[in-house]
Order: sequence, then structure tokens, then C-alpha cells
Amino acid sequence: MWLQNAGFVWVPFIVASALAAWFGMNDLADARAGFAEQAVIFKRKHNWLMCWLYLGTFGSFIGFSAGFPLLVQSQFPGTDALQFAWLGPLVGALMRPLGGWLSDKLGGARVTFWNFLAMGLGVLAVLQCLPHAGHPGHFPGFVASFMALFAFAGIGNGSTFCMIPVIFQTERQRAAQGRGPAAEEQAVKDANMEAAAVLGFSSAIGAYGGFFIPKSYGTAIALTGSPDAALHAFVVFYATCIAVTWWHYSRKNAPMPC
Repeated sequence: MWLQNAGFVWVPFIVASALAAWFGMNDLADARAGFAEQAVIFKRKHNWLMCWLYLGTFGSFIGFSAGFPLLVQSQFPGTDALQFAWLGPLVGALMRPLGGWLSDKLGGARVTFWNFLAMGLGVLAVLQCLPHAGHPGHFPGFVASFMALFAFAGIGNGSTFCMIPVIFQTERQRAAQGRGPAAEEQAVKDANMEAAAVLGFSSAIGAYGGFFIPKSYGTAIALTGSPDAALHAFVVFYATCIAVTWWHYSRKNAPMPC
């Protein structure tokens, strides 16, 4: 059926969007910045911390999107994975605006903290539903657990993106405090430029989840015959995300509340 050619349907839209961006989105002269100006983010601690957190949200979203059909096919033979593969990306995409809305109401760090906790519990639920020791597993529970993971990954996409502008605005304003109106005005411009650069860079880092998660499944299955080891590793990773979010952003008297 040459299903791989289906993706070409997007090419005309991509070309049209690229042309529209080139000719229609170049009118913000005061927002332009060269690579050297944006490269300052590589010296910012919060750039790397947010890359780690966004790998946990956006990376999980695209990684689970790629790996979910693999798990269905390998762990529940005889089930048509294509019937369910589209559900996860749909749920995650629909939940992303909710993450932004909740962050506006409650604070991005608070939403991100509880979101990572929920994702860790979601992975543990997936583990309970997989086949083990002759037990055939529980496919409806497996699908429901994964849909919850997709939902929380989508919420986390929105909440982490809400955190970044606040973090860099606060950091630059703190650095300019007491140095006069000109310095404070420049701080706002620098914060906007750095936040935009970090949003782009963290998105690029987060995209590696599309490689790491399916690769982790494949390696775990090849070495142990089960994806359990990969899923346990994800729980540990989410625990680090919880710790980073709590320590730096969400706890009482956090150094960078957002």
C-alpha cells in the first residue's frame, strides 16, 4: 500500500507555511537576534534544567507515540496495533492547551510537579497491565494507562512551556535590579530573546525522546524479553524530573518560583 508515501500530503502545506513565515513574519525588527546573541543561553543553568524537564514531557509524548504500537504488537500478539496507535497522539495534543490554562491559574511549576508524579504512577500502572509469568496481561487497562500517560504528557508540554518565559524574565530582572530604568528595559528585551531561544532549543532536545523511548523498549525486549526494564528506567527518570521541579521551581522559597 506504500503507506510511507502518505506523509507527502503535508509537503505542500509545509512549503506554503515556510513561504508565509519568510515573507510575512519578518516585521519584528526589535526581536531579531543573531546566533551569537542567542548562544548566551548555553551559559544559563535554567536552560539545561528546562531541557531536562521538556525531555520528560514533550519527549515522552513523541516517544510514547512512536513506541506505543510497538508495545501493543509485541506484548499483546493478535491485537491490531493500528486500531489504537492514533489515540495517544490525539489525547496528548488535545490536553496541551489544558496544561497552559492550568499553569496560568495555578502556576507552571506546580502543575509540572504534580504532572510528573502522575506520569510516574502511569508508568507503574502500565507495568501492572503487561503480561508477566504466564499471565496474559490486561489489555484494556494497558490502553487506559497509556492514554493517561499521553494526557499528562500533553499537560506537561503546556506547563513547562509556561515556565520558561517566567524563569528568564525573573532572572534578567533580578540581575538588572537597582541599575536604573535603561537596564531594566534592556532586561525585558534580553529575557524575551533568551526565553524564545530556550523554547526552541528545549524543543529540539525534547525531540530526542522520539528516539530514546522506542530504542529503550527494543533494547529491553532484546536483552530480557520484556520492556519492564525500560519502563522502570522511565520511572527513575520521572523521579529526577520531580526532584528538579520541586527543588528549583515549586517548593516554598524555591530559588526561581514560577
